[in-house]
Amino acid sequence: MQYRSLGRTGVQVSTLVLGAMNFGRIGNTTQEEATAIVGAALDAGINLIDTADAYSGGQSEEMVGKAIAGRRDDVVLATKATLPMGDERNHRGGSRRWLVTALDDSLRRLGVDHVDLYQMHRWDPTTSDEETLSALTDLQRAGKIRYFGSSTFPAYRIVQAQWTARERHLSRYVTEQPSYSILQRGIETHVLPATQEYGMGVLAWSPLASGWLSGAIRAGQEITTNRSGFMRQRYDISVPANRAKLEAVERLATVADEAGLSMIQLALGFVTAHPGVTSAIIGPRTADHLRSQLAAADTVLPTDVLDAIDAIVAPGVDLAPDEKHDTPPALLDPVLRRR
Repeated sequence: MQYRSLGRTGVQVSTLVLGAMNFGRIGNTTQEEATAIVGAALDAGINLIDTADAYSGGQSEEMVGKAIAGRRDDVVLATKATLPMGDERNHRGGSRRWLVTALDDSLRRLGVDHVDLYQMHRWDPTTSDEETLSALTDLQRAGKIRYFGSSTFPAYRIVQAQWTARERHLSRYVTEQPSYSILQRGIETHVLPATQEYGMGVLAWSPLASGWLSGAIRAGQEITTNRSGFMRQRYDISVPANRAKLEAVERLATVADEAGLSMIQLALGFVTAHPGVTSAIIGPRTADHLRSQLAAADTVLPTDVLDAIDAIVAPGVDLAPDEKHDTPPALLDPVLRRR
């Protein structure tokens, strides 16, 4: 396992991060399976575990908490807030009112007195940066969180939050968690230059592109991945963006074969090769998934392989732009762009 500094915090983290989104009903992963996955990941050298309150309605946090019992000091523990937790309109977002409650709920489910990294799962356009950052700064001073970060923020929001922190003398986001893979390279255009400018750690999620780069999806084969069962539109080959992804996957498979690599090694090695990326988040649903992903822990792609990838999916290009999660609200809702 390789390790890198998490931004400018001085905290050393593994280049592979264990994501716990599949723990619980989302991935049909039991507590016994989750505990085994966490144990194997820690034994392999992974030292950062990432979860969120919204994952299976808090079930993931509960399972992570039980899995790390007795090994808390071995773990850089990260969780997230802001996504809805139920139907109550104020049980979401980045307000002080909600973040104080959400963090206490997360600590209770995790069975710990603090988390190392508390992340805003999405930018909340209804709440000012000053409101959110002041609440997070107070929670940090109270000892409930060590650091805090953002997740899936557009580049301009990353810059605005850094400016607000400086101007208001508040603590700042020290990490960003964007979606990044060979098939979705849009963050190379604006997000990664911004995070590098501010010395932020970057924890890339979906490096396997929701299974497209796992080796399980190939031309002429029925797509039967777990996620394709409840996100059918993203795997429907009649959709042009999905056809483009499949065509790229076939060409990438040839590159991987010629380099003597698995598709997973190619995909994870690509993400961790970018100098602006700290770690890639893997989200195994089973122990077998974990083992196949750990095989990429020491993968370093040579220049000719990276050049071959660039020839298939150009730098800064998203093959499925509609799947981006950092699109400005005004591009999604006509009401926000019309008088």
